[in-house]
Formats: sequence, structure tokens, C-alpha cells
Amino acid sequence: MRVFVLVWLLCLCEVEGRKGWKGPWERYIRAPEDKRRIVPRGIWKTEGDVDIVVEEGTVRIGEGGWVSWEFGENISGRVCLVVESVEGGLEEVSLAYSESYLFAGPVPDATTDRRMRDLPLRLGVEGPGEVCVGKEFVRGAFGYFTLHVPKDGDGDGDGGQGWFWGVGMGGRISGLGRKKKRIAISEVRVSCSSFPSQGDNGREAYTGYFSSSSDLLNKIWYAGAYTLQLGSIDPREGGALIDYNRVVDHNRSPAGSWYSNFTISEGESVTTDGAKRDRMVWPGDMFIAIPSIAVSTSDWVSVKNALRVIFKNQYFDGRLPYAGPPMGVTENREFSDTYHLHSLLGVFGYVLWSGDLGWLGEIWGRYLFALHHSISIVDDMGLVHVTSTADWLRPGMTGHNLEASALLHTVLSRSATLASWLGRDVPPLWAATQTRLETGLSRLYCPETGLFSDNIGQRSCYPEKGQPYSPVLPQDGNSWLLISGANLAPSGLPFRSPKSPSRAPSPLPHGPPTRRQISQKLRRRWLKHGAPCPEFPNTISPFASGFELLGHVHSGEVDTAVELMLLEWGHLVNGDGFNNGSTLAEGFRIDGDVQYPAYPSRARNSLAHGWASGPTWVLSEWVLGIEVKTPGGGEWEVKGTLTKWLGWVRGGVTLGNGGRVEVKVWRVVSQDEKGVVCEVRAEGDTKGVVAGMKIKGGERVVVLVREGDKGEGIDLGEVKVVGVEEDEWYRNTVVGCGGEEWVFDEDWKEPKMEEREQGVVDWEVMEENFRTEVWEGWEAHVGWVKEASDL
Repeated sequence: MRVFVLVWLLCLCEVEGRKGWKGPWERYIRAPEDKRRIVPRGIWKTEGDVDIVVEEGTVRIGEGGWVSWEFGENISGRVCLVVESVEGGLEEVSLAYSESYLFAGPVPDATTDRRMRDLPLRLGVEGPGEVCVGKEFVRGAFGYFTLHVPKDGDGDGDGGQGWFWGVGMGGRISGLGRKKKRIAISEVRVSCSSFPSQGDNGREAYTGYFSSSSDLLNKIWYAGAYTLQLGSIDPREGGALIDYNRVVDHNRSPAGSWYSNFTISEGESVTTDGAKRDRMVWPGDMFIAIPSIAVSTSDWVSVKNALRVIFKNQYFDGRLPYAGPPMGVTENREFSDTYHLHSLLGVFGYVLWSGDLGWLGEIWGRYLFALHHSISIVDDMGLVHVTSTADWLRPGMTGHNLEASALLHTVLSRSATLASWLGRDVPPLWAATQTRLETGLSRLYCPETGLFSDNIGQRSCYPEKGQPYSPVLPQDGNSWLLISGANLAPSGLPFRSPKSPSRAPSPLPHGPPTRRQISQKLRRRWLKHGAPCPEFPNTISPFASGFELLGHVHSGEVDTAVELMLLEWGHLVNGDGFNNGSTLAEGFRIDGDVQYPAYPSRARNSLAHGWASGPTWVLSEWVLGIEVKTPGGGEWEVKGTLTKWLGWVRGGVTLGNGGRVEVKVWRVVSQDEKGVVCEVRAEGDTKGVVAGMKIKGGERVVVLVREGDKGEGIDLGEVKVVGVEEDEWYRNTVVGCGGEEWVFDEDWKEPKMEEREQGVVDWEVMEENFRTEVWEGWEAHVGWVKEASDL
């Protein structure tokens, strides 16, 4: 273990301000330089009567032919075509979109859950000129765009997918000129309406950066940031689930159709779950998304509007909606115990990073109302007895649940911090509830596995008499237990059974589990493509794995967290069908396939889903080590660690109060000794701590640590950095107080990843867990019930 020891405050001069973080890391940014005009990288595939005239720069498509253009990354927006000619009385063409090349062609991928694929979109054309799809047909995410000239008589073929719908409403069509039944296109372009609060140049929207010796980690960090940019939308362009929208807007759009014109919040911009779908405010996604936004683009407008709509629609009994509109605004009152708690965690993340204490004061009464609803459902078992089966689509959310109980323990700690920021008293009930929860959580400990079970019913380690032994040791719940900081000591004093009022006569011989042991147990379950979640068989979920990342770092196992990023998010970036790693997907199958096992259709997976952006947050806060301590970043601390996976790392964040912190860490050698250098710069009205010494805006601190026999830091005295190399800054020489020179450790090599088994799909179980909708009385699928039993 390396510990940075501060040795010298190098300078007290003000660092020159700058608009953005400029450097070679900018090549990893996937956002468009001009979102008003995005053009394809080239033609990906053609079929049928297609003629590409290079010298004219046109593509001619005849009856039955189609062309797919490739953009090279996930984009979003409204498509426009420049039509050179229309022949043979052609009046309309068919358009299709896909995030992945796997589903590129004349049939789109899927936003709908009424069909396996969306219906193609019809666009009217009359002659030369520019024609655009209507404003309501903004496609939230796609990397491939296909134009198809349908044959006469094309109908409801291909399993119902050949039929197409819609018109180019609002499109601008100029000119005439019908000759033969074909169309000539000279340009395809897209006007992107995502991240409306960040300006037209998405690359300049970045207020933070990350760069390291790992090309893969760099790609992962920026893929997370760009995913969140695409998912921040104009609130008037939301609502991909048109069947839900129908309850509010009474639309008659046919099954399999889609549009993006449902208003989901107030304001000019709002952060949503996913760019393609659902284009709604989902609180669970926000818990991960908010800190990741904080360290990348600081898009507080979008975050605040998302939180506001959830609290605006709070129910009469204190519960918060499962999601934003169209949910939460009708008598259905959709609800999830866990997402309710995620909303409260979202408040903490927003206020911590933005410093918006004024808004916290405005909603504090609603916040307390919501918090005390959750406290009220902690029963005699000392656990949250959930009232809703709804969660992140994982099955088995019922009864006295581990995840919900650990979540509430976390929320209570952060609520106490929020109260202190407002100068409010912390009710004794909160700490007392945490103590009750710690006792209750011990009922779920399974000594033979070293992990905790999902509930005290069928999914526990102690089944009822006559029931099979089939414990579920959830990834989400065990990770949240680590995040919560709950006292694990009661787990060493087991109850006679999970539901028993009395404990066993003697404690466990090996005592209670430690956080490190739980972290190691989770790591041992990893497969070739990532961390499985037993609570949702056949699934690898970047959402639940985001919790696991946090669980590892809260256990002091930062190396393990980075290893999981390289394994699981490495697959999201490099895996087949995931759109070149420009954005991060909702999830995937345990064997690495692009299908998300919640849906029968492989094409429905969202390849730009904000809940997958956990590494962006974790790399900035636990590898760079920039931990914000007070609202808006007035105070912070740097505790960087290279881990065994990195030779060097650098990055920076912009704080809510406008200050900035930049960190550089790299490996060095001097003769036969090795060490680590950490350099920290601060700008603006802010102050922090680096290895025990205070630093404020305008100062730079350099820390050098020599590896002792036990890897402990040894004070070397005053040091300075010699050299002005910027692109390879880590090659600059560090001179110690005695004149010894330290240079970059060229012998360091990144360790090899451990070989792991490929996951095997249980097809029968996967089909049982497919999410199915009940469209007559559609609220029935949401899972809100007055009382849930332990199953």
C-alpha cells in the first residue's frame, strides 16, 4: 500500500485560469464538435438497386434497394436529406435507425416492447431539395441510419415489421421532378438536440477530464461522460414508451411506432435514463449519473430539473414516484421502495457537488416526509419490509429485503449530513433506526458463503421446512451493505433462524465478516465478461456492477474496482455490437451477447444508459482521489491511488463554486529505489487537504513517497519537478531535497488480467424473467401492492 506523504508546498502563485482542460486526452471525447450538423462517416452497407456515384457525391436508390450509413459512434437527433432527384412518381421512403450494426438495415432496432422491432418511419418526398423528419421524430440514439425505397405492395411482412408508418410532419420539401421510381441523395445530416444546456460544441462542455496510462480506462471514462450527454435532453422530446404516454396524452400511435414529443419535466434540459429509451426521469439511474455528471460536464440544469419533477409529484403519503412522467401523474401511483431511496441519494449527490443549499432548504420538508415513510416500514425484524416489487427490473424484490435495508442505512447517514449543512438538528430516531437495521441485516448473513442473502424468505440461507435450499446472494444488496458502512459485528452473533427473536447460544467461531472479505467473495464470482448478479439470472448489469465498484472502494479495495472496470466495462467498450464503445449499454447477457435479459428482443437494449457510467465517477473520486467534503466543493481532500493497473494518471474537476482541482500521479525510480509522485493544483475560492497538509486556490503541492520495505511512505524532504514536457509530463524529472533525481519507472508493466470462465445462459430461466406488459390496465405490471410477503 502506498501512502502519499506531503513534503513541500511548491508555490503560492495563482494558476492562470482557462476555459477548459486542454490536452491529448481530448481525442477520447466522442461528443460532436458541432451538434447542429453531424454527417455519417461513410456507407456501411447496401442492398438491391443502389448506385453510388462517387464523382457526383450522390447515392441513387431504386425500388427495393436500401443504404445504411454509419456514423462511427452513437449520436442522436433529427435527420435531414438533401434530395437531388426523385423519379417514377416516388412519394415516400422508409427510414430505420439502429444503435448497433447488428440491427442495422431497413427494419429499426427497438424502443417499443409491443413488437420485437420498431416500425420503420415513412418520410414523404416530392422532388429536389431538403427534407427533414418532423420534430417529434427525433431519434434519441443511433449509430446507423438506413433509407429504403419500398416496393409497390410492401405490406405487413417480416413478422409484422415490413409495414411502416408516420409522415414527414413539419418537413420542408422544395421542388418537383418525377422521372423514374428512384431517389438520388447527395447528403445525409443530423441535427442533434441532446445536451441542450451545454451549447452546440459538445466537446467544449467538459468541465473535468481524465487521462491515464490505460487506453481502455480512458475510453471507459469518456464513454460514460458521453452517455450522460446523450441522455440529457429537451424535456419536450421525452417519453419513448408511448403506451405509458397514452394514459396522459391519449395518443393513437400504432403498436411498434415511436415518437419523442412527450413533456417529461419543466425547464430547458433534463437528465434521463437513456438516450434511445426510455427518455424518462428514473431515480435509480440518477444515483450513479449525478456524480458522473459532476466530474465530467457539471450539467446542473439537467440534474436539478430531474430531481424537481420527482419531488413535485410526491404522493400524499410521502412516497416518491417510481419514475417521472408519464409515471407518477395518474391515479396508478407507481412506486418502488428502492427507487424512492435513490431519489433521496440523488438529492445528496446534487447538493454536495453543486452547492445548491437554497434548493435543499426549499424541498427539505418533502425530503423528510419521504424519508420517514421508509423509516416507517422497518418492522420488528429490523429490516425494510418492501411494499413494492418494482426495482431495476430484477425479479425477487419482495419481503424483508437486503438491498432496500442497506440503502436506507446509507440514506440515513447522508440525511444527517444534509441536516448539518442546513443547520438542522438530527433526530435520534435516525441513528436508532440504523442500529435496528444493523441487527436486522445480521439475520441475512450466510456463514457458509460469507455473503448476505436477498431476504428472509425463499431467497435466504434458511428455508422454511420442506422448502429447497436455494439462497440468492445478490450483487446489489451485498454491494450496498459495503457502501452503507453498517456495523457488521451483529452478524457474528447469528439468530437461531432469520425470523427467530433469539440468537444462537454461541457466536460464530470466525466472528463477523469484514468488508474486505465480502469484497473478495464478490470478486471470486466474476466471469469472463464481468460480475454476474444472481438476483437477476443470466444478466451482467453495469448498474448493479456500479454498486459493486462503490462497494469495493468503500472497502479499501480500489485495485479490485479498477480490475472490474477493465473486465466488464472493457467488454462494453470493445464487445461485438456495442457501437464502438462510444456509449455504455444498459446491460448484457451473461455470455457477453448484446441482449439485455429483461427483454425478449435483443434490439431493445439501450446502448446509451446513464446508470452504466459508474466508472466515470469512481475513477475521478477514488483513483485521482478528489473527494468533495462540503457543498459546492468549498473543501475537499485528495487521496489518489494508482492501483497496480496504472503507471500514471492525471485529471481534474470543476467544483460547484467555480473552483478547480487538478491531480497528477506517476511512478518514479532513483537508482535502486522506487516511489510515487503526486502533484495537486487548486484554483479559485476553494481549499483542500493533501496528505495531511492544507492547500488553497492558487497553490500547487508536490508529494514524493519512497517505497519502504513494507511499502510505507518515507519523507524525502523538499522536492521539485524539473522539465516542461506536457504530452508526456510524467517523464519530467523530480529532484529531491538531497539532489537525488527521480525519473519515470520505465520498467513498470500493466499486469495481465486473470482468465475467467464464460458465463452460460439458462434459457428457460431467462424466458421466465422476460419483462411482460399488461396493456389492458397497464399499471398491473408496475408491481405496486399494499403489502408484499416474503417469497
